[in-house]
Parts: sequence; C-alpha cells; structure tokens
Amino acid sequence: MTTDQLRTVAVTRYVTPLREGGSLPALAEADDGFLYVLKFRGAGQGEKALIAELIVGELARLLGLRVPELVFAELDEAFGRTEPDEEIQDLLKASTGLNLGLHYLSGAMTFDPVVTTIDARLASEIVWLDCLTMNVDRTARNTNMLMWHKELWLIDHGAALYFHHTGQPWQDFVERPFAQVKDHVLLPHASELEAVDAEFRARLTPDQLQAIVANVPDEWLTDRAFESEAAQRAMYSQFLEARLAASSIFIQEALHARQALS
Repeated sequence: MTTDQLRTVAVTRYVTPLREGGSLPALAEADDGFLYVLKFRGAGQGEKALIAELIVGELARLLGLRVPELVFAELDEAFGRTEPDEEIQDLLKASTGLNLGLHYLSGAMTFDPVVTTIDARLASEIVWLDCLTMNVDRTARNTNMLMWHKELWLIDHGAALYFHHTGQPWQDFVERPFAQVKDHVLLPHASELEAVDAEFRARLTPDQLQAIVANVPDEWLTDRAFESEAAQRAMYSQFLEARLAASSIFIQEALHARQALS
C-alpha cells in the first residue's frame, strides 16, 4: 500500500455540529457531493490536533487498517457568516483555509467491545499503532472505533503524538514506555504484539514515514519553537523513525500490561 497526496475539497454546506468533546467537529457537505466529519484548525487543540489526525490516520491506512478517507477541506472566509450560533460562527471564522475532513460513514455504529469481539491479529495491530503514536484515546469509555458494514474502522486520532503539546524536546519521548496502554480497549485481545511488531517494523521504511509527513500543509506548521515549517515537519518523521527503532520498549510495556490483566 502506498501513500498518496490527500484530495482537497471545498466546504459548501455546514450541516450540523457534532458536540463531542470540546473541539466541536461538524458534519459538512463538500463540492464533491459527499459528507465529511470536519475537524477545524480553529478548535481547542488547533493545528496540532489536525497534524496528529492526518499522520496517524495515514499511518493506519498504510498498515492496512481501515480509516475513513481523509481530505483537506477548504473553508472560505465568508463561510458561516449566517451561522446563528455565535460559538460556531467564531470557530468557523478562526478556521478559514485548510481544515481536515473524514469521509462520513453513514449508518456506522460505535464499536462496543461487549457486543463485538475483535480477532487477536487486528487487535494487536491497533494496539501496536496506538503505542507507536502514543494515542491515549482508545479506551472502553471512548473507543474511537466504528463498525460499518461489519468491518472495524478507526477514527479520531487528534489526541495522538501528544508530546507536541508539551513544549519538551521530542527526543524525551522516543524511548518512553506507553503506560496508558493498560487502558486500551483492545489490549485483552492483543496476543500477537511481538509478531505484529516484527512485521510492521520491517514494513515501515523511512521513505514511507517521510511521505506521510510530507502531506502536512505548511499552514498547519505554526509552532514558533521551530525555525521553519520544514524543520517542524522533519521533527515528526524523525520522531516516528526513532520511536519505531525503539519499539521493543513499548512492546514490553504492553506485554506487562497484558500480564496484569490476568
């Protein structure tokens, strides 16, 4: 599977807010006639949440996991002027330009671990990805997975790569165990972590990681701690390459967490 440049669509209609958490995503229609779950650059975590959403979503796709198509969603400056809700109007004004859209999976149901059992291989692949990217948001309380046409789809990766919010050097996080894996909703089923680790480490090349990160648009790279957009972009690929090389650390943490469940 290869990494392709994301499509760009223009938002034509704001359908309804999806009042989940504090980021106020929305269901919106674009000029290609499709509906998208829109993630706004003007929301609470700003562009960094979109960066994490893009990078981790495309990593998942590259590894063969199901993720709704991600698109760049262009929001015109005039869009939302007629929106009566002041909070939403302010959000739309702050989000002029490129935002991120996830193809809307109409009729999808939230994954319920009590109802649906995921096989060991798929569970291990998802746990591995979340450990690599430090995704804290795949718990029983908030699985961020959907069942659509009897298949499991991954959504909402904006909380991953959380180190970029801390102000600390990214190097401090490369060899950090992912302790939050103990709360991962799929950990009880993830009995093939070591086999998945060996395969995925072999499959993810530096060129592939850099190609994914290259999709991040310059206008999202606004961290003034970096001398340029290119330097901030390079940080993400450097982190992922180094984290991948040190995967044995987070794998051991996950294995210990699995042992503690028994």
